Amino acid sequence: MLQTLRDKTSGWLATVILGLLIIPFALFGLQDYMVQRTDDAVAKIDAPPTWWASAPSWWPASMLWHHDKITSEEFRARFEQERQRRRQQDGDAFDPKSFEAVDNKREILESMIDEKLRGMASERAGLEVSDAQVRRTIQEIPAFQVDGKFNPQRYQLALASAVPAQTPRQFEATLRDDLRQSVVVAGIANSNFVTDAELERLMRVLGETRDASVLFMPPPAPDVAPVADAEIKSWYDNHGADFRARETVSLEYVTLDGASMAPPPPADEATLRQRYEQEKGKFAASEERLASHILVQVADGADAATQKAAEAKAAKLAAEAKAPGADFAAIARANSDDDGSKAAGGDLGWVSKGIMDPAFESALFAMKAGEVSAPVKSAFGWHVIQLREVKGTAQQPFEAVRETLAAEQAQTDRERAFNDLSTRLVDLVYKNPSSLAPAAREVGLPVLKVGPVARDSNEGILAHAAVKRAAFSEVLVQDGTVSDPIEIGPSHSVLIRVASHTPERTLPLAQVRDQVVASIRADRARKAAAKDADALVARVAAGEALEAVAASRQLPAPQALPGLRRGMPIPSPEVSAAIFAAKAPANGASSAGKLVLDDGRIALFAVHAVKPGNPAEASPQERAMLRQQLAQAHGLGDVDALSRHLRKQMKVTVVEANL
Repeated sequence: MLQTLRDKTSGWLATVILGLLIIPFALFGLQDYMVQRTDDAVAKIDAPPTWWASAPSWWPASMLWHHDKITSEEFRARFEQERQRRRQQDGDAFDPKSFEAVDNKREILESMIDEKLRGMASERAGLEVSDAQVRRTIQEIPAFQVDGKFNPQRYQLALASAVPAQTPRQFEATLRDDLRQSVVVAGIANSNFVTDAELERLMRVLGETRDASVLFMPPPAPDVAPVADAEIKSWYDNHGADFRARETVSLEYVTLDGASMAPPPPADEATLRQRYEQEKGKFAASEERLASHILVQVADGADAATQKAAEAKAAKLAAEAKAPGADFAAIARANSDDDGSKAAGGDLGWVSKGIMDPAFESALFAMKAGEVSAPVKSAFGWHVIQLREVKGTAQQPFEAVRETLAAEQAQTDRERAFNDLSTRLVDLVYKNPSSLAPAAREVGLPVLKVGPVARDSNEGILAHAAVKRAAFSEVLVQDGTVSDPIEIGPSHSVLIRVASHTPERTLPLAQVRDQVVASIRADRARKAAAKDADALVARVAAGEALEAVAASRQLPAPQALPGLRRGMPIPSPEVSAAIFAAKAPANGASSAGKLVLDDGRIALFAVHAVKPGNPAEASPQERAMLRQQLAQAHGLGDVDALSRHLRKQMKVTVVEANL
């Protein structure tokens, strides 16, 4: 058998097949075939090379394309950041379930794709963000400041407590990307301009006034005509949603409120001193160093010759700066590649630990005041550093911060007492999850009741959206168990149990017959009133004055609205908008229309004259402000247009399964 196999695989055909198999293994490696890889991308972005914009996307030309992606980790980080922002913005009205909807995820992802596209476009155009700009932006972020000044400890703590946590290097890389794509956004948005013709056309529209009159028709006469059984049945069948009993629940609940608990006893001296020792770093100003530098920029992936030349140039500049009487600032202004600090003679200001490149920071904090370093390599090139001054740490004594420690300890003790009570209550509930009374009795809290209440109720604790969601959740309704603590404020939470539940249901016709008849008659009256209003509008449009039409029907005299301005809420915002949406009158006739208001009334109106705004009446300040607003609006439209253009130039693939 083996000989037969050898005979079959030793011909020219077998040689050709073997050669074809070798090609993909040589290009991609055996590992790609033997190891199953997982794709963590939620979106892939492929861009043709800048020097061949029309390059095809099929292999092997695709090897020339630039490939980037948004990973699931990046998406989840943005998604959680947006969740926190929306929760702070909406408060109790925040709905986690709707936030997790696919449409909302896709909206956030599309925003990230646009940012990635603009960032790629910036990078491909050669735009760079200097270290100084990144550092300056970080120092200006209020979340990283204490008393209006950047604080390295606050910076690192904020990154560590973020969701998800980030290292300074990760945050700086993200910020650099954001700044790079924001350069494009700002450049386009701020480059738009408005011509005088555009501005004057807009001012004529915005400043337009209209002479009009409006008549509010009286409520229609009640319909008292008989309603046939067949009509009742048809209306009931076609409007079943109007005749349903709402879903309701009755609740038992216990509230835990830290504000109503007895205050803890004041902390003793030993406790405060122990807290001081544990948190000494918080009461110490960190060491800062006043530094300047000269940057010889070189890409991290540059070839060895380029790297060597950059190092040699940095060494030469370091020797010049170390020479007696050398002016470091002048050398930096003449030679540094850092655009952010070059004009200031390389000045970096006061630098704390945790914000610079690790190699740069290590060298700087090993120097003595007045020294100039040898060339230091970072991801951005070679640095020559000058340490001008050192500001050492300063520790505040215990006595100076005792009151702060006492207040913090009291707050900690209050939170601990609240958490202990909450934990004890939850532990008791877990022992008997179908009843709230025994656990509440054990901790000395009353069981309160509310209901039956519907979903749209805002009574008591139902005013909190989180409580309402839990009260109508499938788990609590079906199981009748006690909920986990639901936070409704700082150190304020409730535990609830659904005592009874009545589902939404369609009411039988016999029970709602009178409501159906009332609905039919109200609909008849509305239609009759609309028909009557249409007839009156037709009379005005035919040339009859609205005043004469009103008099002929013994209606109240119309309200005159001379010189009505666009946007004025007279007689109401809706009516004013309808008046300005109507056609301008022609040939001396009035332009008429009607509007059905939310309360069912009908407003008839007639537009008698239209006077465009006069741009000459606007002050220079008003013209400038309007020009700026219009330019900004057009600029944002241009940014959207850029994103649409980049989507056509680049290939975007969304991996729905990884969302």
